[in-house]
This record gives sequence, structure tokens and C-alpha cells, in this order.
Amino acid sequence: MEERETPDNNNSAENMEDEELTLAGEAEGEEEKAFEQARSSCAGEIEELNNKYLRLYAEFDNYKKRVNKDKEELVRYGNESLLNALLPAIDNLELALKHGACDPKTGVVEGVEITLRELQRTLEKFGVTKIAATGKKFDPAVHHAMVQVERDDLDEKMVAEELRAGYLYNDKVLRPSLVSVSVKPKARAEDKRKHKGSLEEGKKEADSDKSMTNETIEEER
Repeated sequence: MEERETPDNNNSAENMEDEELTLAGEAEGEEEKAFEQARSSCAGEIEELNNKYLRLYAEFDNYKKRVNKDKEELVRYGNESLLNALLPAIDNLELALKHGACDPKTGVVEGVEITLRELQRTLEKFGVTKIAATGKKFDPAVHHAMVQVERDDLDEKMVAEELRAGYLYNDKVLRPSLVSVSVKPKARAEDKRKHKGSLEEGKKEADSDKSMTNETIEEER
């Protein structure tokens, strides 16, 4: 005798199928969620590694630039100490020429002139040039003021005289020029006059205050 499916059996089978589908959907959803989390985590790690790489690359690039700059400066200014040590010799030769100016035709003076010119040409080959000073506008970057002198024939803050020559090594100051700087006599006199006027005015004010104080004391009495 064949068994017939009852309505209760049909409902039970359908419920089981629905539960299986629900479980399957939930499992699939969990898998997708886990996958998204893993992908998000991987994306964050990749971004972090990429940022580290970019920072390291930038640091290395800056390091390379510093090393190249140091190498260039070493090549460009490698003889600085030697050239600086030669400058006193030039100073002495120039002083010898000044002392021998009264008798310029002597063989000693001519020999010093030739030696000085040859030494200056040699220094120029290595990038050493003399700083222009006398008659130029005073420039604290290349001139070192030793004294102020009153000069009517020069504008304010002009180099009146070069006391010791200065030199450039390529575009770097190897030694600044020692100079005297011009000031106008009128300007200095004007400063003195203003200072004297200020002192006199201050004295008058002090006398006035003293007088007022004495008058106040007398009134109180």
C-alpha cells in the first residue's frame, strides 16, 4: 500500500529547505564579510607600506643631494686653507712695494713686482680674485670697517681707503677687506649739535622741575 504525503510533511520539507537556504545565505554573507574585512586590512597595509616607501625614497633622495653638494663644495673649495695661507705672503710683497716706492727703479722693487704679479696670476687660476674696495660703496658682506674718516669728497658710507686687501674664492669670501669708511663732517657736527641741544633741553627741564618743587614747598609752608 503506497504512503501518501500529507500536508504536514510538505510543510516540514519546505521549512527545512528554507532553513537550509537561510543558513547558506548567512554563511555566504559571513564569507563575503570576512573577505571584505581581509581586503580592507590588506589595502591598509599596502597603503602603509607604500607611504613608508615614499618616505624612504624622499629621505634617500635628499641624502643623495646632500652628498653631491658636499662633493661639489669639496672640489670647489678644497684648496681654501692653502690659498688662505698664501695671502700673508702677498701682503708682505705689497708692503715691500709701498716701502720701495721712493726708489722704484731698483732691481729689488722690480723683482718684487714680478713676483707679486706672478703669484696673483697663479691665485686667479684657482679662482681667487681681489675684492674691489677703495671708492666703492661699503658692503659689510665683503668689507670690514676698521675706522670712520671725515671726507668731503666722498658720499656717506663709501670705502675711503683699503687698509688690507680682501679676496674672493670663487663666490665665497676668503678674507674680507679691512677698510676705512667715509662720513660727512657736517653730519658728524650735526650729530654733536643735536646731542648738545638734547642735553641743554634736558637740563632746562630738570631746572624747571626743581623750581616747581621749591615753589610747592614754599606754598605748603
